[in-house]
Amino acid sequence: MIALDDYHRMIDAGVFAEDEHVELIEGVIVGSDPQSPEHARVISRLQKLLRSIGDEWVVRTQLPLTLARSEPEPDLAICRQADEDAAPRHPTSVALVIEVARDSLQLDRAKAALYAEAQIDEYWVVDVERQQIEVHREARAGAYQQRSIARAGDTLALPALGLQLALGDIFPAH
Repeated sequence: MIALDDYHRMIDAGVFAEDEHVELIEGVIVGSDPQSPEHARVISRLQKLLRSIGDEWVVRTQLPLTLARSEPEPDLAICRQADEDAAPRHPTSVALVIEVARDSLQLDRAKAALYAEAQIDEYWVVDVERQQIEVHREARAGAYQQRSIARAGDTLALPALGLQLALGDIFPAH
């Protein structure tokens, strides 16, 4: 098990290459495979759709979040701009985390416990193959109390951010 401070020392010492994609998950350094074109396209679409959030928020794309024992690098995270600007490390408070999954579906589902423990309001696992989104809400006692699936034709509402996202905009018909 690697402590968060040790992980930061490893980063500072140059143990990992600049282009090496790793994250610390519950004390374990986890690497990831290169992204498929479908994975990358979904991230780009989500990034574009989320761009309309107000100045109070910032969309972080594939950047670290500092949690208690982990430093994941989710595909997208929405943080308060003040937390982004003021933190001595990466942001710690987040309104929404999105992981886009194709080959990483099992790992991304397992991250729900990590994000719930960090009291992240909402967590989405975007399933590229099935073109659906697993929505996790109401973090309490290290677990999300609500889990639902959004499918083609559905719209996801994010009242705290003043957004509504149509799945058709994320997964356009071919």
